[in-house]
Amino acid sequence: MFDDRRWGLFKRNLQPTLTLWSAFCSFGLCMAFLGPTLLDLRCQTHSSLQQITWVFFAQNFCVLVGTIIGGAFKKTFSCSLSALFVSTLLISAVFSIIPFCNNVVILAFVLAVAGLAMGCIDTIANLQLVRIYQKDSPIFLQVLHFSVGFGAFLSPMIADPFLSETNCIKNNLTANGTASDLTHIRNSLVPHHMVNETQFDLPTDGLVISQVSYAFWIMALINLPVPVAVLFLMCKQGFGGCCGKKSTPLLPAEELPRDVQMDRLSPGQEKALRAKEPDGLIDCLKGLHLQEAPCTFFVVHVIGAVVLFMTDGILGEYSGFVYTYAVENPLAMEPRVAGYLNSLFWASITLGRLASIPVSGKLKPATMVFINLGGMIGTFVLMLCFPASIICLYVGTGLLGFFLSSTFPSMLAYTEDILNYQGCATTVLVTGAGVGEFALQMLVGSVIQLSETDLFLVCGLTFSCLALLFYLVLLLVHRLHSHLTTTEPTKTGTIEESQFQYQS
Repeated sequence: MFDDRRWGLFKRNLQPTLTLWSAFCSFGLCMAFLGPTLLDLRCQTHSSLQQITWVFFAQNFCVLVGTIIGGAFKKTFSCSLSALFVSTLLISAVFSIIPFCNNVVILAFVLAVAGLAMGCIDTIANLQLVRIYQKDSPIFLQVLHFSVGFGAFLSPMIADPFLSETNCIKNNLTANGTASDLTHIRNSLVPHHMVNETQFDLPTDGLVISQVSYAFWIMALINLPVPVAVLFLMCKQGFGGCCGKKSTPLLPAEELPRDVQMDRLSPGQEKALRAKEPDGLIDCLKGLHLQEAPCTFFVVHVIGAVVLFMTDGILGEYSGFVYTYAVENPLAMEPRVAGYLNSLFWASITLGRLASIPVSGKLKPATMVFINLGGMIGTFVLMLCFPASIICLYVGTGLLGFFLSSTFPSMLAYTEDILNYQGCATTVLVTGAGVGEFALQMLVGSVIQLSETDLFLVCGLTFSCLALLFYLVLLLVHRLHSHLTTTEPTKTGTIEESQFQYQS
């Protein structure tokens, strides 16, 4: 997995790498807490189920906005670290403030702020890790996405002991509330769609009895070392007014990431180089010079984003509706048994990301993406062949999570490799993945109640086939792009090495 060269590179970049991994753990911690705690938050805000599910929308929509905002900090490592520090600190602040939100509108606003922070972390961590390791980034990206899985695994475990086992609003009508009803409701909650929400009659007035506040405060404390680690890295790199004189960089000047090298330039040199760089997402997509960039430069971005739109959309719609599919005919599983499907799905994703770390050192990202997409299609075909088999559904859920697990980091590494790590592909791909998870979940939620019981699996198979189709097109475009860039080399990116020397 790690040869001498990769191990040496890792040791030279140890602190920034560990900091980015820990920031992504914060992202996972914030990503997974809302579903289990939503009913207790409903009691805390005295709101109905229909009202409280809008906080899902507020958070997830702002995650999309945050991914775009995060791309604005891509030019320099110092700006990225500053944004990362603010974002990780905001997550701890949000966890601390949530227990004091007694109104659903205020809660939605606080979670929207958390969504902006999550989106920034998503883009910045992926982008900076790719820029540091470049062609060696696949292994480190796999670890990065394992970190988000670990955070998402940890968050519900912290919350579970503090969740209400009966109705957390007490009055004369809820004295006989049962835990089984709450379990079913929790598993039915989906970020952008509440299945048959009117069938659940939960009170909004009465005495609130909930201990979930302790869970949020524990998560705030657990997350607090992350912004401290980012601040320490900022001081080590010499960024920020609180640190005084710039310290010695973590790496020799010639081995620093290009962003860090540019931070060391004199003002005149830096201004000249900035003028040559894209300033925003649109300019980035057009290439460093519109008249010199081949048309395939734009096409690679679009197709890569579409592939992740499909695959992350599958992740969102499957995790959101597999429980609903399982408790309906023809499977008609018991709610308690069906509730394990989501846990199995996320556990297999985390396990798959862990297994992908050594595999990515042996296989090329392009090969891994192809295997993942083929495995997803085969899994959906298997489940469609045996639609009434509970065992097949459990096996298929585990396999699907395993194949989905490494698709995003492998696709990101492959696309950046095609474009020679020019930087803007990460922003485009992260945004495309977020839109897919948001949009396809809404689409499937709007048709899940139709009479065709296997429509849920048909949607998954359709999205998987479309993802494979677009990926095959991307392979062809890659060959064309390689031909154009070798026969008509551009002058972009040819910056004198002397401009990158550390200014003492």
